[in-house]
This record gives sequence, structure tokens and C-alpha cells, in this order.
Amino acid sequence: MKTRNRRDSMLILLFFSLTLQATQAQKTDAGSYQPKRINKCIELLEQGQPIYYIETYGGYEEGKKLAQTWADYIYFNMEHSPLDFTILREFMRGLVDGGPTPSGHRTPTVIAILPVLGLDAVTFKGGSWMVQQALAQGVHGVHLCRAQDPAAVKLFVQAARYPFHRAASRMVGEGVRGWGSQKFAAWVWGMEEKDYLKKADVWPLNPEGEIMLGLRIEDRFALENTEKSLAVPGICFAEHGPRDMGLSYGYLDGRADPPVPREVAAAGERVLLACKKNGVFFLDNVLPDNVIDQIKKGVMIGAGRRQDSAEVGRKFTKRTMPW
Repeated sequence: MKTRNRRDSMLILLFFSLTLQATQAQKTDAGSYQPKRINKCIELLEQGQPIYYIETYGGYEEGKKLAQTWADYIYFNMEHSPLDFTILREFMRGLVDGGPTPSGHRTPTVIAILPVLGLDAVTFKGGSWMVQQALAQGVHGVHLCRAQDPAAVKLFVQAARYPFHRAASRMVGEGVRGWGSQKFAAWVWGMEEKDYLKKADVWPLNPEGEIMLGLRIEDRFALENTEKSLAVPGICFAEHGPRDMGLSYGYLDGRADPPVPREVAAAGERVLLACKKNGVFFLDNVLPDNVIDQIKKGVMIGAGRRQDSAEVGRKFTKRTMPW
């Protein structure tokens, strides 16, 4: 009996020793990784690695809690929540205080979604100030809802840029962000204000830029202009918004995972093809049992807000950046 107890004790000690070694090795790997960019998601996409996100809405404490999130980026939702840039500002402050991320980035990537709609140029222009306010709080990108009109998409890109960034300015217009918008944002990014001004441009149009702009092609009218909208310089990613696309076709169940209505599936295929043609990254829902097939199909931004899906995807793509 004493021999058995001694053996069991030794096995328990061995188990805890191996667990401790694995944990320490993981921390060492995370601590040894040196970020190459401010925007963690751009760094991953440049490596050919898909990215995964979660959604939130909240202030300082929420930011501090999510600073160590498993996700690559945080989708800050003010489309259907109150439009409150003070809350967003405090959220970003909490992220900084709770950081850095396991990969060594100062914060996870944060992409804001706003209630300004891309229905047409006039509608968007009246709400373009929201894009500028969101970026002034230090977010790393903005997602445009109801991107129906390519003219509105051009104004969207213009609203996110400073006037001295000239790439494609003849097509999308000179940037309209102004002096002063860089002050708090530079602190969030952990850099001097002049450096922020240089880096705060849209990627991949500007290879040195750190801002990601996305489109929601999420209804029948937006779908008609898919190819024109995704050809606008400065757009980084796009989706077909399956829940709202379904509503547009009269389906009320809000499905984003298979099986989706045939019109929604067809819309996704059309947006995916246009993304591939224009070098734009495609966003779609992923589940643990379909994430590998989705990646093979061309999905580079995994929606669904599920850590287990991300874990399967990261192992499949042999990701090396810590998370």
C-alpha cells in the first residue's frame, strides 16, 4: 500500500511539473515575440493568418477585462447600442491599462461599427463625423453598415484619412481628418503624435498604414453594387452580413450559420469572388466543424465569436504568434 501511495504521489508531482513547464514555456514564447506592427490583425493577415473576433460594448472595466482576450480583434458595437464616444474612449483606456496582449501588442485590434449608413453619398456625408470621432479614440478600424453606394464608400475612405496621405486621393478624394484628432489616439497606440499621423492611414492601400476599413454588403441593394464598392481603394475587408441579408429577402430567423437561405448563400459567394478579385479579405461565420473548410474557401476573418472555432483554425494554419 505504501509503495502504491508513493507511486501515485510521484505521478501527481510529475503531472504538475510537466504542466508548470508547459505553462512557463508558453509564457516564454509569448514574451519573446516582438510585434512588428501596431495593428495585430494587419500583422497576422500579412503572415497569411486568418483572424478571429469578439463583440463588446462597455467602458473602462470592460476594456481592462478584454485586454487579455483570446480574440485577435474586438468589434465595438455602436450600431444598435447608444452612440457614446466617451464610453469608447474609456474602453480604449482600459485596454491599455490591462495590456499588453500575450503577443506583446499594446492592445488587441479594435474595430468600431457605427450607425452611419452607406446608403448614398448624401446620407454618409451627413454622418461621416462618426468615423472621425471613432478614430480619434484610438480604434484601429471602422466597419461601414449598408454599403449600398460606391460613392458613399469613397467618402468613407476619405473620412478615415489625413489630407497628406496621397495614395489614390484622386479617386477617393483628399482625406478630411483634422489636427487634434491624433492626440489621444497616439497615446492609445503608444507612439509620438507625429508618428501616429504617419501611421494612421488605410491598409493595404498604404502598406505602412495601420487602419482597417470594412464594408457590410448586407442587403439586396448593396449586393447590386458589390463589384464597384469593393474596387474602391482603401477597403481592407468585406462581408455579406447574412442576418441582415436574410432580412432583406424576407427571412426573419437571423441565421448566419449553415443552413442559410439560398439567396444569402449566393450573396456570400458573390461577395467572396469580388473580394478575391480586388485583394479584399472576406469575413464570414465559422464554427469548429466548418472553420477549416471556410479557410480553404477563402475566409480570412472568422466571425461567430467562438474561441473553440478560433482554436481549430489556428492549429490548422500553424499559427506561431501567441494568443
